[in-house]
Amino acid sequence: MDNFYNKLYSLQDLKYKEFHQKLIKKEIIGIRTPKLKEIAKNISKHNYIEYINNCEHKYYEDTIIHGLIITYLNSDFNEIIKLFDDFIPYIDNWATCDIVVGNFKIFKKNKEVGYKKIVEYVNSNNEFEIRVGLVLLLNYYIEPKYLNDIFKICDSINNKKYYCKMAIAWLISICYIKYPTETYKYLLNNKLDKWTYNKAISKIVESNRISNKEEIKKLKQYSWYILFFNNKMYKFYL
Repeated sequence: MDNFYNKLYSLQDLKYKEFHQKLIKKEIIGIRTPKLKEIAKNISKHNYIEYINNCEHKYYEDTIIHGLIITYLNSDFNEIIKLFDDFIPYIDNWATCDIVVGNFKIFKKNKEVGYKKIVEYVNSNNEFEIRVGLVLLLNYYIEPKYLNDIFKICDSINNKKYYCKMAIAWLISICYIKYPTETYKYLLNNKLDKWTYNKAISKIVESNRISNKEEIKKLKQYSWYILFFNNKMYKFYL
């Protein structure tokens, strides 16, 4: 693997490293995502098992390449998911999660069996495994058939870690952009904690893809009232 790491360093962009290192705690070489995808796609066509077995996960880049290789494989869904499940413990930051999952297009062709795996992921106790499930929903499942299930999942997650809660807020905001009427009803009747609820509202308002921002802002103004009557607090005071 020494020659491989030397090759990675030959692709280093120091300005990109300086910028990206502020966002990610893991050690970074400084290689842009399109180049990482190109490398991973090439390895996936050859002896990818050798790379997976020998990857040291020393850097942000070699870890992402590991994950991306799996997303490029043209094989049985269950075999690919087995490799992906083995990879999940190496996901320790939002960027690795989001880049790899965003490239995992096999879920488009395996919606039903893929959804069962997502349910497993969101029921994990691990912050980034939960985020994997949420980002899979965001990328491949925001459609009428799964919309109510997505809302139920958002309500059911009790993990208080930052990147888990941010993923819920992000997911809800994209649901609103695509299905505003249904998501608005959910925002009036949900079991989210106040921070996640308000973050979802903020992300909706920040979007350039919606026009009724004042109506959404009102939900944030009345968030205490909405959450009080939708959550256990109300039952406590009865």
